[in-house]
Amino acid sequence: MYGMIGELVTLLLMAFALGMDAFSVGLGMGMFKLRLRQIFKIGITIGLFHVWMPLVGMLAGKFLSDKFGTFASVVGGLLLIVLGVQMIWSSLRKGEESVMTPVGFGLLIFATSVSLDSFSLGLTLGIYGAKTILVIICFGVVATILTWAGLLLGRKAQGWIGSYSEALGGSILLAFGIKLLYPFL
Repeated sequence: MYGMIGELVTLLLMAFALGMDAFSVGLGMGMFKLRLRQIFKIGITIGLFHVWMPLVGMLAGKFLSDKFGTFASVVGGLLLIVLGVQMIWSSLRKGEESVMTPVGFGLLIFATSVSLDSFSLGLTLGIYGAKTILVIICFGVVATILTWAGLLLGRKAQGWIGSYSEALGGSILLAFGIKLLYPFL
């Protein structure tokens, strides 16, 4: 029972970390004064991308885990560290705001760009044998909610917390990567 609760809390923290990317970009996109209907569609699209990207990653990760064992575990921890550092680094870069609108093809580009990290994390979770259904539900729901929150706040705020939210997400992933590598150090 405690193991299941611990896994759920861990997955929710990871989902939150990944969703912060969508939240921070949503803050900027929300300044386009989107209608609520558009915000709803964008959130659902991002949520769906945060379901299928980690699902594909998990399937690949399970394959790697079966074939390469401990080596795959070390690679999974390193992937989390690299992903966390990349998120922190991109949050520190200034002046690279997106000018693409989240409609039509632009929405697909937006959804893919904020969901690519979830593929890598799915790969890691597949290596560690996480429960697939629990992962994709957590990732999809949290990403959808954080996207909606970012878009709605973006309508009100002028981007004052965007880079900090992405740095927070990167820090969480970095910490989990270090935790996963700790037994091998």
